[in-house]
Amino acid sequence: MTHLVAPSVLSADFNNLERDAEMINNSEADWFHVDVMDGVFVPNISFGFPVIKALNKVATKPLDVHLMIVQPERYVNQFRDVGADVLTVHIEASTHLHRTVQAIKSAGMKAGVALNPHTSVSQLEDIVSDIDLVTLMSVNPGFGGQKFIENTYKKISDLVAMKTAANTDLHIEIDGGVTLNNYAKLVQTGADVLVAGSTVFSSSNPSQTIADLKQSVG
Repeated sequence: MTHLVAPSVLSADFNNLERDAEMINNSEADWFHVDVMDGVFVPNISFGFPVIKALNKVATKPLDVHLMIVQPERYVNQFRDVGADVLTVHIEASTHLHRTVQAIKSAGMKAGVALNPHTSVSQLEDIVSDIDLVTLMSVNPGFGGQKFIENTYKKISDLVAMKTAANTDLHIEIDGGVTLNNYAKLVQTGADVLVAGSTVFSSSNPSQTIADLKQSVG
């Protein structure tokens, strides 16, 4: 199966968001990755419902919404209503994770669980069969453009073993520090969704960079 590329809207030009969204629509990208930050769970604030609703009106590809917020369960239906197709919550922010995952699926979205760099994938053992996606943070969440954390490769390998045993349909998504230099190794190790923010939007030719990230890996 070919891997997916999800450009991170957080790195787009917000003075020209519709233009950048159309670029993603017309590129080889598969999803829009949308980071929602509350300034509490992570030390940054991004955007909320009005921006996602506006983006959804332009986007022709699924919205992969990543909640870096406390008590994400409060907003499940609202994110569905503004257009989220995949909704991912952090394991560190979800006291009743199973209940939240079931609420996401009941609302008609795919359910994802994200892990910070210090969180072991072993914590997913009791939920992995119920979810559609795991997002491994390969940088400390909150800001774009950070350096990739090398331990991520081991976590991907551990997660692949869990996927093989319990949920072969699971997507393994990597978020943070994905570049043209490491994407092939990530895919070879077992990742099948690559989030790319600054790599795409700081490029002189973002559409070509997306195409490069989509190149099949031997």
